[in-house]
Amino acid sequence: MKTICFYFQIHQPFRLKRYRFFDIGNDHYYYDDFANDDIITRIAQRSYLPANATLLEMIKNANGKFKVAFSISGVALEQLEVCVPEFIDSMKELVKTDCVEFLSETYAHSLASLCDPEEFKMQVRQHDEKIEQLFGVKPKVFRNTELIFSDDIASMIASMGFKGVITEGAKHILGWKSPNYLYSSAAAPKLKMLLKNYKMSDDISFRFSNYEWSDYPLTAEKFISWVKNYPEEEPIVNLFMNYETLGELQPRESGIFEFMKALPRFAEQEGVGFCTPTEAISKLKPVDMLSVPYPMSWADEARDTSAWLGNTLQNEAFRKLYSVAERVRLCDDRRLKQDWYYLQASDHFYYMCTKYLSDGAVHSHYSPYDSPYEAFTNYMNVLSDFIVRVEAQYPESIENEELNALLTTIRNQSAEIEMLQKELKSARIERHSKRAEAKKAKEAKAAESSKKVVSKKD
Repeated sequence: MKTICFYFQIHQPFRLKRYRFFDIGNDHYYYDDFANDDIITRIAQRSYLPANATLLEMIKNANGKFKVAFSISGVALEQLEVCVPEFIDSMKELVKTDCVEFLSETYAHSLASLCDPEEFKMQVRQHDEKIEQLFGVKPKVFRNTELIFSDDIASMIASMGFKGVITEGAKHILGWKSPNYLYSSAAAPKLKMLLKNYKMSDDISFRFSNYEWSDYPLTAEKFISWVKNYPEEEPIVNLFMNYETLGELQPRESGIFEFMKALPRFAEQEGVGFCTPTEAISKLKPVDMLSVPYPMSWADEARDTSAWLGNTLQNEAFRKLYSVAERVRLCDDRRLKQDWYYLQASDHFYYMCTKYLSDGAVHSHYSPYDSPYEAFTNYMNVLSDFIVRVEAQYPESIENEELNALLTTIRNQSAEIEMLQKELKSARIERHSKRAEAKKAKEAKAAESSKKVVSKKD
């Protein structure tokens, strides 16, 4: 039976205000509150809220046969909680259906997996705690920022206990193979890989309302027939896209919501089902191992990381940001740590991308800046002030050896605390067990005494 696995990404960064060179050292607040509030509220009204209502209707009409997964960054959740709290409520309604799964990712939607394993793991833990706090569920499958994945990242994901990962079905990795199978990582064989079918995904995300597309108009019946026509032995079609596709990138007037509502009906007619990522990795068996020696992503024809780290500007900003990572992790200043997360969002580096200057459509749609150079200048001004604040707590005069020694002490203390917590837990279990045994023995003794009294009366 053919199965469709839908996953939607929700992420909005905290956009920076215009920050001048002369603001460095004088102004420590970096964000454009009006733009951030306006953008997330507008997108939620046009896309997130009506899309949630549509999916809930689809699940109910399909009697729970339609299923979907979400990956929502921590910084997006923070904005939605404040600006669009009704979105959180509507998402909780979806969770109650048991047809919705949440994926794990980095809290800040960051590129930490490419340079800082410790930061990467910390953000994943914080993200999953946020999801569990809001929705009462714990993510089991991982999706990295921008679908970035490599053998090194696979090892980190597996070490955190995840059984599956969602990533791109890149041609240079697959070769002649199809993305419509379950694979496993060559670097971590127990980690199963769900690969995006980017052609089918892009048919909805980018081509749905394109009058010049040879397959326009795209109907639910036509789309399901394409899924059905894949070779019988290919069990799954993974459709991964931004949630803004529904209502924003493809406006309501295009018929996108009606298209979605019709999918379950035509899928049932053709014997096509739906599943969550966890269901997919538990039911399907990997057909092969894939090695990804260099990081890949969803972006561009190259499917690499050059959209974020492809020029000198981006690499300089990236290097400077993570040069203070250890110092930030040492501090306990909540405001500083909050800024640290917000400044790591991959969007800031995407705005500096020069690849799109010849074709500004994609670049201008997402960037609030007039040029990549303006994005770089503004970000570096903010970063310079941020680093001044970090060094005020942990100056550059602290030698690396001294800093490393301090970090080693902290890590040793953390390990010791963790060991003591395990011992305490073990002691509590043992005490509980002994109490239970004592209670059982007491009850047995009481029963025996009762029997003796009865026998004497007889």
